[in-house]
Amino acid sequence: QVQLVESGGGLVQTGGSLRLSCAASGRIFSINAMGWYRQAPGKQRELVAAISSGGSTEYHDSVKGRYTISRDNAKNTVYLQMTSLKPEDTAVYYCKVDCSYYTDIHFLRDVFWGQGTQVTVSA
Repeated sequence: QVQLVESGGGLVQTGGSLRLSCAASGRIFSINAMGWYRQAPGKQRELVAAISSGGSTEYHDSVKGRYTISRDNAKNTVYLQMTSLKPEDTAVYYCKVDCSYYTDIHFLRDVFWGQGTQVTVSA
């Protein structure tokens, strides 16, 4: 199938920056939309940013102007550049990939999630 590996989380002070990466691997035929979600303790998972196969982007209102999502199609990787971080950005961040892939006998499309990476912003 398809595996997603996230990296780049950590602890940062208010106003700092982090860059998250999510690399997809496996029997990938094509990757459609890619996105980043986050879930803070006691809250629902929410969409932070998404990017289409054509490069169109959308952002949660709270991160507009501070976060930038991008993708490298040759590497099957999506990035999230986060700047001017605030304590309320603290959460586990998950990447989500809509992917067409193949098995020995099937050609399929499904959504895959990364394992999550912790982002902690100290006051």
